[in-house]
Amino acid sequence: MYVVTNRIVDESKTGEVEAFGKTPAEGPNNLRLVEVTRKGQKRHIHVLPDVITPDMADSVGLPPDGNYFASEYVARRLLERCAGRPAGARSSTKGKNILLFVHGFNNDMTAVLDRAEQLETQYGVEVVCFSWPANGGGLHGVLSYRNDKRDAAASIGALDRVLEKMELLLHAFHDLFVADLEARAEKKFADDAEAWDRYFAQAVRKRCPFTINLMLHSMGNYLFKRLLTSSIYSADHLLFDNVVMVAADTNNEGHADWVDNIQSRGRVYITINERDSALKASRLKMGELQKARLGHYGRKLDSRVATYVDFTGQPHVGDSHAYFEGGALANKKVEAFFNAVLNGEIWDKPSRFDPARNIFRL
Repeated sequence: MYVVTNRIVDESKTGEVEAFGKTPAEGPNNLRLVEVTRKGQKRHIHVLPDVITPDMADSVGLPPDGNYFASEYVARRLLERCAGRPAGARSSTKGKNILLFVHGFNNDMTAVLDRAEQLETQYGVEVVCFSWPANGGGLHGVLSYRNDKRDAAASIGALDRVLEKMELLLHAFHDLFVADLEARAEKKFADDAEAWDRYFAQAVRKRCPFTINLMLHSMGNYLFKRLLTSSIYSADHLLFDNVVMVAADTNNEGHADWVDNIQSRGRVYITINERDSALKASRLKMGELQKARLGHYGRKLDSRVATYVDFTGQPHVGDSHAYFEGGALANKKVEAFFNAVLNGEIWDKPSRFDPARNIFRL
């Protein structure tokens, strides 16, 4: 998998998880790309150079005499895996969907990588992880939580740059596959717009059958909120099929003001567990100042674009804060929901909709 991070990175420790630091890099918008592979029980951490080598360029079908950033290399590698086709090849195999995963509060890198691997294994997706410094700065309890909120707020520029890199992935996808399909459609149906559209849509589904989705967990939602409400964010980029906001550790109050600015080709899902012990603790940590958490509160669900899904009281969910993994998956409805939405599918159950609360019961 690939990790993009604004943590400080120690290249002298490449090959080890300790290559990832616990504090922001100099200039919190500074990003590094890291490739994580596994052989047996051991992970290998490879910090990619900012400018790739000629051999790396050649391996993804780029002219080796050019200068290319690591993000271009990663974009093409991801397309190989997700479009099921090596760069330049015409035949394909079944690929994977891409999931950009933004983790939450107080996660060290071992925990982040463990969770990302579990997502890949459980749901068959290709995870790209954005990791921000979320270790509490070596602090604990309330001080750790406040420190991570500061790091999240300081990381909004870095997340904005990550979304720019995701847009680069779409440009690479266009250059490698879509431009050719457009040319073919134009040659066949230049004078028939309806037939052009029908041919193009069918060809894209057949040749490039993958989706790009965003999963935000816990305080990762707070980071996303800070980005969407900042002056640096441009809301005109349609990057994701589904946006899945799990156990959101951000205020319920006023959430529609920023959630309604999220663009997606599919749905924006907000999951709620009113028994979530971590969000209950989150509210207590800030005393009177901490308002009801979005992922913990089943009222005032007033976004015009979000689909709210209630996990409260579901068998095996209990007070879990991460009910997309572990024991909660013994509940097949839970597993089916996350398998669908993290792979870009639409999950709607009209018979389970509660119009009085504007929420779907799982």
